[in-house]
Amino acid sequence: MADPGNTDITHQEAGGPVVTVVGIGDDGWDGLTRTARDELSRAEVIMGSERQLGLLPAAVRARQVRWPSPLVPALAKLVDAHAGTRVCALASGDPMFFGLGTTLVRELGAARVRVLPHPSSVSLACARLGWALDTTEIVSLVARPLAAVHPALTAGRRLLVLSADRRTPAQLCRLLTDRGFGGSTVTIFEHLGGPAERRRDTRASALGGARSETRSEARVDEGAATSADSSDAGPDSTADLNLVALELTAGPETRHLPRIPGLPDDVFEHDGQLTKREIRAVTLARLAPAPGELLWDVGAGCGSISIEWMRAHPACRAVAVEPHADRVRMIGRNAEALGVPALRVVAATAPAALDDLADETGVPDAVFIGGGLTAPDTITRSWEALRPGGRLVANAVTIESEVILAKWHARHGGDLIRLAVSRASPVGGFAGWRPMMPVTQWAATRPHDQ
Repeated sequence: MADPGNTDITHQEAGGPVVTVVGIGDDGWDGLTRTARDELSRAEVIMGSERQLGLLPAAVRARQVRWPSPLVPALAKLVDAHAGTRVCALASGDPMFFGLGTTLVRELGAARVRVLPHPSSVSLACARLGWALDTTEIVSLVARPLAAVHPALTAGRRLLVLSADRRTPAQLCRLLTDRGFGGSTVTIFEHLGGPAERRRDTRASALGGARSETRSEARVDEGAATSADSSDAGPDSTADLNLVALELTAGPETRHLPRIPGLPDDVFEHDGQLTKREIRAVTLARLAPAPGELLWDVGAGCGSISIEWMRAHPACRAVAVEPHADRVRMIGRNAEALGVPALRVVAATAPAALDDLADETGVPDAVFIGGGLTAPDTITRSWEALRPGGRLVANAVTIESEVILAKWHARHGGDLIRLAVSRASPVGGFAGWRPMMPVTQWAATRPHDQ
C-alpha cells in the first residue's frame, strides 16, 4: 500500500490551491518526520509565525511568509494569492487540535487542506505525567477568557489548560484559590518537547500569590531529567509557550457546581426574575441541550437558562434576549462567574429583536420563552424561527400567558404541564411547606413538514 504522506498531490484543485499544514514542535526540524521534512524541502512558499519559521534550517530555501494580524480574515486570500505554487503552513503541534489546521479547513474546505500532524502539547504532557489522555479534560485559554475554565473545576479531576501566555499560570491559580481549589497540585510545562523544556510543580495557593513555593523543577535534555533550583514561577520567569496541568483538590467550603441543570438559585445574581432551581432543571430537560446546538433565551431575566444550557457542553451556544439594561449587565456578570463568557446578550425587546436574529446567529435548535409571552407575535416568531425538529419551551405564571399556551397546545400538540413546588420553611418552632407560584409549561417540537 502506498504511503499517502509521500503522494505528490496536485496543488490546484477543489476550486483553489491546496495547502499542506505541517505540525512542528519546540524541537523544530529534528522532531519532524521524513515526510514532513521532504514536504517543507519541496515547498516554494512556507507560511508561519516568526517563531515557527525560525525553527527551519537554512537549507530550506522556500520563500517565507509571516502570518498577518488578524489572521483569519486574511487567510483564504493569502493562500489563493499563491495559486500555482507549492504552499506549506507551519502549525504548533497537532494542527487539528485547537490549531491552524482546523481554521484552514473551516475557511478553505477539507479538500484543499492536507495535514501532517506532530504530537500535541497535551499528548506530551500526559506522557510526562503518566496520565491517560482519554480521561483528562482539556481547556484552551488561547484567545479565550480565563473564566472559560470554571465549568471544568470539579474535585478529583485532572485538567490540562493551554495557556494564552506567561501570565496564564498565575492568573489561573488565583482563580482556583478564589474558588476554593487552592490545595490543587499545579504542574507548569514550558517548551514541551524542546531542548529548553522545563517542569515546575507547586500548589495553586502558592502560585496565586506573587511568588510560588515550588517543590521541584526539572530541565529535560535529550530525555534525561536533571534537578534544578526552585525559582520564581511568576509571569516574568515563565515562558509564553506553556501548559498547566491540574489535579483538582477542593477545600471543605468549596461549592460543588455540576454541569447538569439545576444550579442553586443563589449562585445567580438576580432581581427576582429568575427561573427557580427546580423549574429550571425541568425546563432544561425539555430543551435538551446537545453539543453544538444553539438556544435563543427570550426574556432571559438574569440569564440562568442560557447559562446552564452553555454549561452542559463547551460546544453549546446561546443568545440571551433581554430588554432591561440592568439585567443585561447582570447576565454578563453571571455568564463570567459561571464560566460561559461567550454567551451573547441582545439588549432588545421581543418580538422585534427576533426579526433578523437568525441572520446574525444562525437558526436556533431550541427556543425558551421565559418572558414576554403576552407580547403580540413573540411565540409565533419564535416558533417560525426554529429549525424543523427544533424544540420550543415556554413557561407561564399568569392566567393571560397560560391562555396563550393552551391555544398553542391545541394547535400544535406537545406537552402542557403544570409544575408546583413547595419548599420547607420555618413555622414558629416547626417546619411547614411554603408553596412557590405554580408554573405552566408548554413544550413542543416543530414538525419537519412545516
